[in-house]
Amino acid sequence: MLTTLNTAYTDTRAADLAWALGREPLPALATLDIEFADAKLQLRLLGASHQVLLEEERGTCSETVACIAGSSSPLPLGVAKRAGDWEYEFAARVETLSRGSFAGRAQELLALVADHPNGLAGVFPGSPHAFTAMLAQRHEGQVHWRTWHAYPQEGQLVATRTKVGVRVPARL
Repeated sequence: MLTTLNTAYTDTRAADLAWALGREPLPALATLDIEFADAKLQLRLLGASHQVLLEEERGTCSETVACIAGSSSPLPLGVAKRAGDWEYEFAARVETLSRGSFAGRAQELLALVADHPNGLAGVFPGSPHAFTAMLAQRHEGQVHWRTWHAYPQEGQLVATRTKVGVRVPARL
Protein backbone atom coordinates (compact mmCIF):
# COMPACT_ATOMS: atom_id res chain seq x y z
CA MET A 1 0.00 0.00 0.00
CA LEU A 2 1.37 3.40 -1.00
CA THR A 3 0.07 6.56 0.61
CA THR A 4 0.95 10.25 0.67
CA LEU A 5 1.48 11.33 4.25
CA ASN A 6 -0.33 14.50 5.25
CA THR A 7 2.38 15.90 7.51
CA ALA A 8 5.54 17.94 7.47
CA TYR A 9 8.77 16.02 6.95
CA THR A 10 10.24 16.37 10.46
CA ASP A 11 12.72 13.50 10.97
CA THR A 12 15.11 15.00 8.48
CA ARG A 13 18.46 13.44 9.38
CA ALA A 14 19.41 9.79 9.35
CA ALA A 15 21.79 10.46 12.25
CA ASP A 16 18.84 11.46 14.47
CA LEU A 17 17.17 8.04 14.30
CA ALA A 18 17.12 5.99 17.49
CA TRP A 19 16.02 2.41 18.18
CA ALA A 20 13.81 1.19 21.01
CA LEU A 21 12.27 -2.13 21.93
CA GLY A 22 9.09 -2.41 24.03
CA ARG A 23 7.65 1.09 23.61
CA GLU A 24 3.93 1.70 23.79
CA PRO A 25 2.16 2.45 20.48
CA LEU A 26 2.88 5.97 19.23
CA PRO A 27 0.50 8.07 17.10
CA ALA A 28 0.66 6.75 13.53
CA LEU A 29 0.13 8.52 10.21
CA ALA A 30 -0.66 5.25 8.43
CA THR A 31 -1.01 1.61 9.50
CA LEU A 32 -1.29 -1.80 7.92
CA ASP A 33 -2.67 -4.77 9.87
CA ILE A 34 -1.39 -8.18 8.78
CA GLU A 35 -2.61 -11.55 10.02
CA PHE A 36 -0.39 -14.56 9.66
CA ALA A 37 -1.52 -18.06 10.70
CA ASP A 38 -0.47 -17.58 14.33
CA ALA A 39 0.59 -13.94 14.59
CA LYS A 40 -0.82 -10.45 14.17
CA LEU A 41 1.44 -7.67 12.97
CA GLN A 42 0.79 -3.97 12.66
CA LEU A 43 3.12 -1.84 10.53
CA ARG A 44 2.97 1.81 11.60
CA LEU A 45 4.40 4.88 9.84
CA LEU A 46 5.38 7.66 12.26
CA GLY A 47 6.55 10.52 10.12
CA ALA A 48 9.90 9.44 8.66
CA SER A 49 9.98 6.76 11.33
CA HIS A 50 8.38 3.40 11.96
CA GLN A 51 6.93 1.20 14.65
CA VAL A 52 6.04 -2.48 14.38
CA LEU A 53 3.71 -4.21 16.83
CA LEU A 54 3.76 -8.01 16.87
CA GLU A 55 1.34 -10.17 18.82
CA GLU A 56 1.58 -13.95 19.11
CA GLU A 57 0.11 -16.36 21.64
CA ARG A 58 3.42 -16.33 23.55
CA GLY A 59 3.50 -12.55 23.91
CA THR A 60 4.06 -9.24 22.19
CA CYS A 61 6.96 -7.33 20.71
CA SER A 62 7.21 -3.63 19.82
CA GLU A 63 10.03 -2.13 17.75
CA THR A 64 10.40 1.61 17.19
CA VAL A 65 12.93 3.38 14.96
CA ALA A 66 12.33 7.12 15.22
CA CYS A 67 13.66 10.45 16.38
CA ILE A 68 12.80 9.86 20.03
CA ALA A 69 13.00 12.90 22.28
CA GLY A 70 15.39 12.34 25.16
CA SER A 71 16.66 9.04 23.75
CA SER A 72 20.30 8.22 24.30
CA SER A 73 20.08 5.05 22.19
CA PRO A 74 21.33 5.82 18.68
CA LEU A 75 20.45 3.49 15.85
CA PRO A 76 22.60 0.38 16.41
CA LEU A 77 24.21 -1.62 13.60
CA GLY A 78 22.87 -4.79 15.18
CA VAL A 79 21.00 -6.16 18.19
CA ALA A 80 20.29 -9.73 19.28
CA LYS A 81 18.13 -10.31 22.35
CA ARG A 82 16.40 -13.16 24.06
CA ALA A 83 13.32 -12.53 26.15
CA GLY A 84 11.53 -15.57 27.52
CA ASP A 85 10.58 -17.73 24.55
CA TRP A 86 11.47 -14.99 22.03
CA GLU A 87 14.54 -14.36 19.93
CA TYR A 88 14.85 -10.89 18.40
CA GLU A 89 17.44 -9.82 15.82
CA PHE A 90 17.78 -6.33 14.36
CA ALA A 91 20.28 -4.90 11.88
CA ALA A 92 20.60 -1.44 10.34
CA ARG A 93 22.78 0.20 7.76
CA VAL A 94 23.02 3.66 6.24
CA GLU A 95 23.76 4.00 2.52
CA THR A 96 24.95 7.29 1.05
CA LEU A 97 24.08 7.56 -2.65
CA SER A 98 24.57 10.08 -5.45
CA ARG A 99 21.48 12.10 -6.43
CA GLY A 100 20.84 9.95 -9.53
CA SER A 101 21.45 6.66 -7.72
CA PHE A 102 19.23 7.80 -4.85
CA ALA A 103 16.30 8.60 -7.17
CA GLY A 104 16.60 5.22 -8.91
CA ARG A 105 16.83 3.31 -5.63
CA ALA A 106 13.85 5.24 -4.22
CA GLN A 107 11.69 4.33 -7.24
CA GLU A 108 12.78 0.69 -7.03
CA LEU A 109 11.91 0.40 -3.33
CA LEU A 110 8.56 2.16 -3.64
CA ALA A 111 7.61 -0.14 -6.54
CA LEU A 112 8.61 -3.19 -4.49
CA VAL A 113 6.51 -2.19 -1.49
CA ALA A 114 3.51 -0.42 -3.08
CA ASP A 115 1.84 -3.49 -4.59
CA HIS A 116 2.96 -6.06 -2.01
CA PRO A 117 0.08 -7.31 0.21
CA ASN A 118 2.32 -6.98 3.29
CA GLY A 119 3.89 -3.66 2.29
CA LEU A 120 3.28 -0.11 3.51
CA ALA A 121 4.98 3.01 2.17
CA GLY A 122 4.38 6.68 2.89
CA VAL A 123 5.69 9.49 0.69
CA PHE A 124 6.07 12.98 2.10
CA PRO A 125 4.73 16.08 0.35
CA GLY A 126 7.36 18.04 -1.53
CA SER A 127 9.65 15.21 -2.62
CA PRO A 128 8.78 11.91 -4.32
CA HIS A 129 11.99 10.49 -2.85
CA ALA A 130 11.25 11.35 0.81
CA PHE A 131 9.56 8.23 2.13
CA THR A 132 9.38 5.49 4.72
CA ALA A 133 8.60 1.97 3.51
CA MET A 134 7.99 -1.32 5.30
CA LEU A 135 7.60 -4.91 4.14
CA ALA A 136 6.77 -7.97 6.29
CA GLN A 137 6.64 -11.74 5.85
CA ARG A 138 6.37 -14.94 7.85
CA HIS A 139 9.05 -17.54 7.10
CA GLU A 140 9.93 -20.80 8.86
CA GLY A 141 8.04 -19.90 12.03
CA GLN A 142 9.52 -16.41 12.33
CA VAL A 143 8.21 -12.97 11.44
CA HIS A 144 10.56 -10.81 9.38
CA TRP A 145 10.29 -7.19 8.39
CA ARG A 146 12.40 -4.73 6.47
CA THR A 147 12.19 -0.96 6.50
CA TRP A 148 13.66 1.89 4.48
CA HIS A 149 13.86 5.51 5.62
CA ALA A 150 14.82 7.94 2.83
CA TYR A 151 16.61 11.23 3.38
CA PRO A 152 16.99 12.73 -0.13
CA GLN A 153 18.47 16.03 1.11
CA GLU A 154 21.41 14.02 2.53
CA GLY A 155 21.39 11.32 -0.15
CA GLN A 156 21.03 8.76 2.64
CA LEU A 157 18.89 5.66 2.88
CA VAL A 158 18.55 3.86 6.21
CA ALA A 159 17.66 0.18 5.78
CA THR A 160 16.72 -2.12 8.66
CA ARG A 161 16.03 -5.85 8.94
CA THR A 162 14.30 -7.55 11.85
CA LYS A 163 13.58 -11.18 12.67
CA VAL A 164 11.45 -12.29 15.62
CA GLY A 165 10.55 -15.84 16.54
CA VAL A 166 10.22 -18.46 19.18
CA ARG A 167 13.54 -19.71 20.49
CA VAL A 168 14.27 -23.23 19.31
CA PRO A 169 16.12 -25.43 21.82
CA ALA A 170 19.60 -26.45 20.72
CA ARG A 171 20.01 -30.03 19.51
CA LEU A 172 22.52 -32.18 21.29
